[in-house]
Formats: sequence, structure tokens, C-alpha cells
Amino acid sequence: MQKLQKWSPALVLAGVALGAVMAPAGASSHREAPFLTNAPKVDGTDFYMFRSYAPGRQDYVTLIANFIPFQDPQGGPNFYQFDQNALYEIHIDNNGDAKEDITFQLRFKNTSKRTALTIGGKQVLIPLINSSTISGVNPASLNVRETYTIDMVKGDRRAGTRTRLAGTGGATEFDKPVDNIGDKTFGGTSGYETYANQHIYDITIPGCGTGRVFVGQRKEPFYIAVGKIFDLFNLNPLGAEAAGNKNDLEGKNVSSIALEVPIACLTAAGEPVIGGYATASVRQGRLINPAPGSGINSAVKEGGPWAQVSRLGMPLVNEVIIGMDDKDRFNSSKPKDDAQFLNYVTNPVLPAVVETLFPSAKAPTNFPRTDLVTAFLKGLPGVNQPKNVVASEMLRLNTSTAPTALANQNVLGVAGGDNAGFPNGRRPADDVVDVSLRVAMGALCVLTGTSDALGVGCKPADAPAGGLKLTDGVRKSAADFKPAFPYLNTPLPGNQ
Repeated sequence: MQKLQKWSPALVLAGVALGAVMAPAGASSHREAPFLTNAPKVDGTDFYMFRSYAPGRQDYVTLIANFIPFQDPQGGPNFYQFDQNALYEIHIDNNGDAKEDITFQLRFKNTSKRTALTIGGKQVLIPLINSSTISGVNPASLNVRETYTIDMVKGDRRAGTRTRLAGTGGATEFDKPVDNIGDKTFGGTSGYETYANQHIYDITIPGCGTGRVFVGQRKEPFYIAVGKIFDLFNLNPLGAEAAGNKNDLEGKNVSSIALEVPIACLTAAGEPVIGGYATASVRQGRLINPAPGSGINSAVKEGGPWAQVSRLGMPLVNEVIIGMDDKDRFNSSKPKDDAQFLNYVTNPVLPAVVETLFPSAKAPTNFPRTDLVTAFLKGLPGVNQPKNVVASEMLRLNTSTAPTALANQNVLGVAGGDNAGFPNGRRPADDVVDVSLRVAMGALCVLTGTSDALGVGCKPADAPAGGLKLTDGVRKSAADFKPAFPYLNTPLPGNQ
């Protein structure tokens, strides 16, 4: 694998590589397609994949798939449970052929404890998810128990070899913590995290070791000036990189599926680069019962084959690349079929929109955008491109690149000299908005030089705005997140 330090343009190029076609947009895959606006429980919001950077965990990869966007902390009385009629999956391609080789599948179950109070001599079910304060795993005071199972499938996600993963004690069903109802419920401001940490489980992965899993509510990690961007980019994209613009997601929570898996479980012999993406599927048939009986979700009956309705690898793809009429189709598709969306990459719309709003930011003129095909659909050679890659959209991680310690991380990833960051995977603090915007406007063309040293098929003259440090003016750092698994922060309490 070529050393980035010896590839002079790559320190800037690679950090913007796989985000190549993305211009500014709303929060990464939050309400990105028409169908999902009606199905938030299966709306994937962000996908993270990186070598674990907590001390002593460098031989692991952390995979985080977030769902259920724009959660207000005051979410009672039902709060934000996963859909027990859905299938949530994280897929790994470890040979570059655009097909899943390993899939982690999670199914959820909600069980009512039918907690009741004696009212006027009669037993009456309470209307709340908890009857008193909460501590420990599955306490009596928790009125609805939410659990999940994890299956690992090798090969095709539906026809491959399936293994039910178990905890180190042998249990195959894991408890999910209830959302952060509020400080009084959990005994103070630090009570919820103490409670949630009891739901981090060691899991045995046959043939390759022990990993960890956490599923539960977290503080929304993605940061972006959502409101200003959707208001015709109502900010100065040439201003300071940390201009103090409002992060509109700062007051929101999200539901996370986090896995920490040994590298040896994910890679194939001779290929250190893995591709990853997350999906959610629902049954094709749904029957609404007009006179439901007792029980959670008794008003809905579902059946038939699984239908994929959400897909997320690289950030910002469906919002700002895929045309409105194809958004649901993209969410239902698989990477192996991505040739059908090629025109959105070779002839992207968003750079032209940016130029319309800011005439000094001239859109690139090289069509088709071969620079974006290389960077976005394949990964960059010497950075995170598999040996025999089939062009397809997913997040790619070179697992042979050592993780960067929290204190030394650069949010611009490889573009900032940090080879372990975006687009070589994605960590919570990586500023994918700024990086993606710059590449959309032609950073690759500028940095490859007139000799096209990187073979991206364009030159500096093709991208008049390719050297601009475009930004949405919102920044965080690795210090803003937890230093260890599951890395995302304590969710905001409902009493705030």
C-alpha cells in the first residue's frame, strides 16, 4: 500500500475523496427520501466505520448505524423504540465486488409488563413506560422491555450461512436501555450514562474472537447548519471554517446500533480494505387492524418477503446527489446495481446550483466527472481502493491504516494529514460537510495538477473554484465525543 506521506497531493485529496459528489445539504440522510418521511423508525441517518481509537482497541473496527432522526428529548410516553417488525442490517464487502460478504442483522422485540395500579378497587394498566425510577438492566419499574438479537450471515444476506451471536455468558437476547426520560428517572445528571453502560455487551464471534455491542439512544453526533443550508445556503461559504453558525442538530437525539468487531472478523486474505453500509427493511405486506386487541403494536400485522427501504454508506448521498424521483429507488437498491445511478455522479446537479447562488464559485467544467467516479465509486488508489473494485457506493476503510489517537485527530481527515480519517472510513468528528463540498466543486482537479498525477481525468483549469476552502461554518473535534466505545455521547434528557 502506497504511503500517503510520499504522495504529495494525497494529503489533501484523499480526505475529500469518497465524498466527491456531495455538495452541502441537510443532515446526513435525515428524511432524505419521500417514503421514509412516513417511516422514521427505519430511516437510517448516518453510518460510521473506523478503526477503534480507544487505547488498547486498535485491532478492532467500530461500526455505528444511526436511525430515527430528529428526536426531541421530550419523546414520551412511548419514546423512540426500534421497529420490531423491521430488519436492521450492517453489511461488509471485503473483496471489492460490491456484494455483501458479512452481514450483521438485528431484530427487536417489545414486551409489555402490563404494570397496573389498583384504582377504585380495579387493576388498571398505567399509561407510562416506567412506573418509578430506573436503574440496572430490565428493572421492575420499566413497563416495556425492549430486546434484540444479532445474527451474523456470511455470504448473501438472505441465503448465506447464519449464526446467532451470543454474549460471553451464552445469552442470545440483549436488553436495550430505555431512552433518557429525564434526570429524575435516573437519579441525577450522570445516572443515565451509568444505566446505559450496563447495556454494553461482550459478544462471541465464532472463528475470530470477541466483540462488543451497544444499542440505544445517543446524542445526535452529526453537525451541520441545516436551516441555513436549506434556505438557499443562507450563509457565507467562504467564511471562517468555524464561523459559529448554528448546528441545528445540537438539541436532538438519535438511536444507535454500535458494534466493535475484531479486524480479523471482517477482512479477507490479502485485502485490507473493507466496504460497509447499513440498511433497514420491512415486510412487503401490512394489514392495519381497525379493531386491535391488547398488546404492543397489535394494530399492525406484517408479512411477506423483506423489502429494503433505507440504505446508507457515504454521508449526504441521497439528499443531494440522487434526483427526487429516484430517492426511494436508491434506498431500495444494492451497491452491485449502482450503474443505474451513474449519471448523478458523472453529471452532478449540485455544483451548478452552488454556482447559481454564488457566482464566484464556478462549477467544474469537465464532463463526464471522471474525477468523481474514481473518488466516489471506487476509492482512491493507494488510500482505500480494493484491488479488484467494482464501482459502487459505500463507505470504505483501509484497516491497515493505524488509528489516530483522539487528541491528534484532524476533522478534515486525510486532507488534514490524518490518514485514519474520512474518507478512509468515517469517525464521529470528521467534517464530512466541508470536505464533501470542496470536492464537489473540483478540489481533485486542482490538486492532481496539469499532469493528472492521480489519474482522475481532469486538470486545474477545469475547476475554477476547486481551491476554495468552502465551509458551512460548523465544526466539532474528537474531544467533543466519548473517548471509547460506543464513542457517541449521552443523549439529552427529556427534562431539559
